[in-house]
Amino acid sequence: MIDKQLPAPPETPLLPPSEDDFPRSRPARRRRWFWLLLLALVAGATYFLWPKHKGGPSGSNPTDTATTTGRKGRGAGAGPVPVVAVRAVKGNIGVYFTGLGNVTPIYTVTVKSRVDGQLMQVLYKEGDLVRQGTPLAEIDPRPYQVALTQAEGALLKDQALLDNARTDLKRYQTLVTQNAVPEQQLATQQAQVIQDEGQVKTDQGTIDAAKLNIVYCHITAPITGRIGLRLVDPGNIVHASDSNGMLVITQIQPISVIFTIAEDQLPAVFQKTRAGQRLEVDAYDRAMTTRLATGQLATIDNQIDQSTGTVKIRATFPNDNSALFPNQFVNARLLVQEKTGVTLLSTAAIQLNSNMTYVYLVKPDATVTVRQINIGTNEGDVTEVTSGLNPGDVVVETGVDKLQEGTKVTAHINGESPASGAGGVGTGKKRGRGRGGVPPQGPANGMPAPGPPVGSGPPKSPAGGPSK
Repeated sequence: MIDKQLPAPPETPLLPPSEDDFPRSRPARRRRWFWLLLLALVAGATYFLWPKHKGGPSGSNPTDTATTTGRKGRGAGAGPVPVVAVRAVKGNIGVYFTGLGNVTPIYTVTVKSRVDGQLMQVLYKEGDLVRQGTPLAEIDPRPYQVALTQAEGALLKDQALLDNARTDLKRYQTLVTQNAVPEQQLATQQAQVIQDEGQVKTDQGTIDAAKLNIVYCHITAPITGRIGLRLVDPGNIVHASDSNGMLVITQIQPISVIFTIAEDQLPAVFQKTRAGQRLEVDAYDRAMTTRLATGQLATIDNQIDQSTGTVKIRATFPNDNSALFPNQFVNARLLVQEKTGVTLLSTAAIQLNSNMTYVYLVKPDATVTVRQINIGTNEGDVTEVTSGLNPGDVVVETGVDKLQEGTKVTAHINGESPASGAGGVGTGKKRGRGRGGVPPQGPANGMPAPGPPVGSGPPKSPAGGPSK
């Protein structure tokens, strides 16, 4: 029986399963709904939180605000906007040149021994303020006293020889007239007298030197000043050739400050000094917050430093309270000009953008308007307004981010009673911060006496305010 082999069925290629063969997984559907929900939330937040009005002008004209919406200002429907305002005043302001400087003593003396010997006694305490001529130390004077005694003995001996030589000279002068002695012997005796006189003078010089050495054994203060740390202790042998001194005395009353100004500022200073004016200089601490002392310009260096383009200036200070210490770092401010009767305004109330300098002026109807101004000298919290404002004008200082042209405000003016301001005025503590970054002048600026005057008190940290 013959087995017949049947042909094998054709092979069917295996295909990968399609997505329709399997049900959609739940994680994929959840992720899709998650992203859709997140997108909806972002769109809603963008719609509700996107600012529909910018509070203050930046690069555009402040008067070109979003008035097309029919609103006169943010919060128009919620009532007046409370702000803190200041009043422009008429007063004085100074023009200052500021430079970095160091406190430099006018005199500094390193006291050294002028003789050799043992340091027997120290008559001062470290840090004492001594006056010129005050005893400081004593060196053993006994070797020089012995030398003085020896010199005095040699003087007596040579003086006796001189007297004898003079007596012989008189005798020979008489005998020569009688032809009893030759003239050569007379000439020899005359030379002997002169020789003895020279020896007597030498002995006298030796005595004076010994006395001077004894004086040098008693060391006194050469100047008035403060003594530093002791450099040599009692019992040590000191020499006149020692490179290090025994102590250092520094004059601190008066004292000077050497600081620098730019070479471009030098002509203005020279103009004042040539006219005979004594320019005032204030010394402030490193942080530029505390005035340490007030002095006067003393001298100007004779050349400009080409590497820095500055010139050195020395100012002297009485320093009666010892506020200035040698080698102390200070900020010196040279008063070059005092402007009087100018319009002054708090620096914090002045606004800047890329096109103009302006303020928010409070009108009598308790609304604000943008007023362009020109500024001059800046001094601490106070700035000179050369045009655009008059003394007595009320300007918003704090709260300008809520204002635009025509916004109705309730202004609280610093230092004034509720009935004296504009637009529902109330008293309020000054909250604006100055942006000048230099110390104030207080009442000298001509600010009002009641309340904290604008520009008084310690200087504020710089905040980008105008300066000149």
